[in-house]
Amino acid sequence: MNNVIAIDGPAASGKSTVAKRVAIEIDGLYVDSGALYRAITWKALQEGVDTSDFVANAKVAQSIDPEFYVENNVLRFRIEGQELNAELRTAEINDNVSYIAATPAARDVVMVWLHKMPALGTLVMEGRDIGTAVFPDAANKFYLDASPEERARRRHAEQANSKEQQSVTEVNSSLQKRDKIDSSRKKDPLKIADDAVKVDSTGKSIEDVVKLICDSCKK
Repeated sequence: MNNVIAIDGPAASGKSTVAKRVAIEIDGLYVDSGALYRAITWKALQEGVDTSDFVANAKVAQSIDPEFYVENNVLRFRIEGQELNAELRTAEINDNVSYIAATPAARDVVMVWLHKMPALGTLVMEGRDIGTAVFPDAANKFYLDASPEERARRRHAEQANSKEQQSVTEVNSSLQKRDKIDSSRKKDPLKIADDAVKVDSTGKSIEDVVKLICDSCKK
């Protein structure tokens, strides 16, 4: 898997911003694996599904047939012809996505989608289990993290223009809840791959983190 750069880490650690920039630097394709779980979550909530019901979650995931396409170094997708952007970043999605991601059958569905993507080109893929479960043979693996306070500030800033903006304290509580679910799930939990380069982005500029990753990939 020489054409996969895996960037794992907890929510709001800076993965998306960094991975997008790395993809541009190397002329690769940015892939947000988490967006696929968010899309399943969105669909489940649209259908009134209780996301703590793994059987119901599985049925929703298996009913989705995403349409993938490339646009400006980003691998995007449509669900039933609809592009989902802001819809995937609501507080409701944030509070429910970990239950979808903890559903084994939903993870199996997303795994199939992700395994088809290397045929499209060099991937810069971010997630929570890319280097440990999705592409364990990836040549370049990174685990991006930041302090809880820094992560809460970043997620709070992302919600600046949201009608349902939470306080920093509420955001921090939500992130801690997600961390617990993601790291304790039975199938493909969030953890650091043995051969991953760990990067603490606390206090670092985006440019510095991007350079560190690009330089490491050149070695």
